[in-house]
Amino acid sequence: MSQDVHSYIDTHKQRFRDELFDFLRIPSVSARSEHNADTARAAQWLADRTRELGMKVEVHSTKGHPIIVAEYRDAGPQAPTILIYGHYDVQPVEPLDLWQSPPF
Repeated sequence: MSQDVHSYIDTHKQRFRDELFDFLRIPSVSARSEHNADTARAAQWLADRTRELGMKVEVHSTKGHPIIVAEYRDAGPQAPTILIYGHYDVQPVEPLDLWQSPPF
């Protein structure tokens, strides 16, 4: 990576960590209906952060949990296309007695 990229990462490292931990604190356990609102909140959090990056973002309701589609089409016709597929939900945290710190 170029020195500019390393410098940018070093300069913004604490913000990156803070944002990641904000996201990780959302108990988006999609397998548990009592966390439906949390899972929707995690989707919205991700959509908002992606929008801040300058991407066009759509949040789609489904019979289950929302899905997010984001795209950036201003890189020019010669730019490569990259597809990122990821999950924003988490697995149930039980058994809780095995955790050394709270899971969220």
